[in-house]
Amino acid sequence: MNLKSFLKLFNISNKNFAKQIGVSAVSLSRYIIGERIPEKKIINKIFNQTNGLVDANDFFIDKKNNEDLSNSDIQEIDSILFNLRKGSRPHLAKAITLVESLLEKDKLRANLLLSKLKENDRSIRIGITGVPGVGKSTIIEALGSFLISSGNKVAVLAIDPSSKQSGGSILGDKTRMEKLSVDKNAYIRPSPNQGHLGGVAKKTFQSIRCLEEFGFNIIFVETMGVGQAETSVYDMVDIFLVLLLPSGGDELQGIKKGIIELADLIVVNKADGGLIKQAELTKNEYTNASQMTSDSRIDLKPNILTCSAVENKGIKEIWNYISKFIKSSKDKKMFYQIRSDQRLKNLWADVDLNISEYMNKNFKTKQYIKDLINKIEKNEVSLTEGSKIIYEYLTKKKFD
Repeated sequence: MNLKSFLKLFNISNKNFAKQIGVSAVSLSRYIIGERIPEKKIINKIFNQTNGLVDANDFFIDKKNNEDLSNSDIQEIDSILFNLRKGSRPHLAKAITLVESLLEKDKLRANLLLSKLKENDRSIRIGITGVPGVGKSTIIEALGSFLISSGNKVAVLAIDPSSKQSGGSILGDKTRMEKLSVDKNAYIRPSPNQGHLGGVAKKTFQSIRCLEEFGFNIIFVETMGVGQAETSVYDMVDIFLVLLLPSGGDELQGIKKGIIELADLIVVNKADGGLIKQAELTKNEYTNASQMTSDSRIDLKPNILTCSAVENKGIKEIWNYISKFIKSSKDKKMFYQIRSDQRLKNLWADVDLNISEYMNKNFKTKQYIKDLINKIEKNEVSLTEGSKIIYEYLTKKKFD
């Protein structure tokens, strides 16, 4: 981080910082604009005063091409934001595409866009997970159509597994939500997970914020499936639904216990035709089992409902429970705290993602790392020692 950005971020005046490091305000201004480079002892003081956020590299390495956006870039972001708030769907698609992009220049532009978005605590974020074939898309379409008829604007982020060849989505949820896909008050965005675990794409949380800025007040996040890793969506939504199929008693053993413990609402779908009785049996089994689990995030026992999405039965009851859950969350003053906690969790998730991308693009390609990996493969260096060497290098404990 350059010194100018640090002072701006932490609202520190040039005069006060100059006093802290023992130089004149004029000298500090020259350091900031690049007219002079601080001597070693001043660089050390700056490093200490900024807790290491500003170091020698920030004075000796020209980062302008990487860190600065051109005026045309800034104007383009302002145009996207203006049109996003005006309800332009092409600009909404452009915003989410920018947020999902892996290009370095796009990341800078996306960061600027995201920094201008307003926090929106008036929306309702609904996560939906379940095994393949349970009817996630069908239920979302039934619920979405019901909500739109009541005057709501509904968006769907449908996370699909990525093709290893193309990197794009293998599935197409728009083809499974035919009514919503053509409704002017609905928006469906299939996104490839790009190999990211947790049932969501790498930038799902940021995409939610773009949808809220556009004006959607109800946002569904449909995960790829259900499993031990399909839990990241829980930390992005206000209520987490787990869908089940009507089945025998062994179903309780087959589904991942961790997912059930996270559920705010459990729905047994496909309760129609010859499966009605089986669906009720499954509901009863889970009702009994839920007595042994902890309460939901707002201290309520997760409810268990049955529905038939294809016959549109039970949809209203699902929404009534969601509304009751959100109201209870707000009445107990937990809704806003949960949202705040989620922002922090997604902060660290984004940090982890940036570190991982840096490692893959800039670190693993270095020759000395390749040589180290080669030695590990030949058992000339142990995994433990190799890990220690890499860690010490990254934390500058050994190679300063």
